[in-house]
Amino acid sequence: MVSSKDRARKLAREKLDRQLARRAVRERRRRQIQAGLGAAVALILIVGGIAWLGGAFDSDDTKTDAADSDVCAWTTQNAESNKSLKDVGEPPTSGIPTEGTRPMTITTDKGAPIVVALDLVSAPCSAADLSYLAGKQFYDNTTCHEITTEGAIRCGDPSGTGQGGPTYSVYNENVPPAPEPTPSASSAPAKAPTAAPLYPKGTVALIGDPPGTNGSQFLIFFKDFTPKGEPEYPIVGKVTGGMDTVAAIGKIATVANDAGDKVKPKDKITVRSITVGAPGTVPTTTPPAAASSAAPSASSQS
Repeated sequence: MVSSKDRARKLAREKLDRQLARRAVRERRRRQIQAGLGAAVALILIVGGIAWLGGAFDSDDTKTDAADSDVCAWTTQNAESNKSLKDVGEPPTSGIPTEGTRPMTITTDKGAPIVVALDLVSAPCSAADLSYLAGKQFYDNTTCHEITTEGAIRCGDPSGTGQGGPTYSVYNENVPPAPEPTPSASSAPAKAPTAAPLYPKGTVALIGDPPGTNGSQFLIFFKDFTPKGEPEYPIVGKVTGGMDTVAAIGKIATVANDAGDKVKPKDKITVRSITVGAPGTVPTTTPPAAASSAAPSASSQS
């Protein structure tokens, strides 16, 4: 007959066996789960790595940043305080071309059209400004109201006063750096090399009043110019055709304007139109209207 003490030991052993069995099951399950998770993580890493190498996680924004991001900023001007301003809206701030050049053709009553290559790399916003205004026929039948003492033709103001323009402005973005100070006479070589002009003949630059508030007005230099002080005209392009017309206009005699400055052309200079082509395009041939207009005679330019 089994004693009560032996029965108690038997029950304790059976309980321990059951606990050990359950513990073994849990341990196997834990190892299985860990193995499964490890395999899943490895699979995810492999698939993710392949996808990353294939560019699956690349944002489409990289393809559209150049077109969608703002390139230019326009500052609103007060048309109430300046009645010479003309409201034609504002150019877009994004989608601005920033590579290469685009042709601008200026048709005047003084000879063959003047063709300008607008610099989209160094002056994208200045070029966008002129392109926008040309598209609004802003320049049609305006005048070049000054032949400056700096050797440039000043155009683009419908009011002909130097105060006109659109109801927005664009900042300076391509002003040439000031030349380095000239060395003293004692340290200078016998023949110092001549520095290149900051505004070579054929340069086209914007002009604002005050400087830095550029709108529609621009300068076409018919001779080399380097200012004595800080440069203030942002360069937007250069003449690539019609330089003879520019030179002829530069020879027109001047008289005093309303301010008493002898910069007003004695012979009126009319801008019939300005057109701007698409980036990378070549300007068209001389329009019939411009071709039929003879250049001014030498007597009318003196």
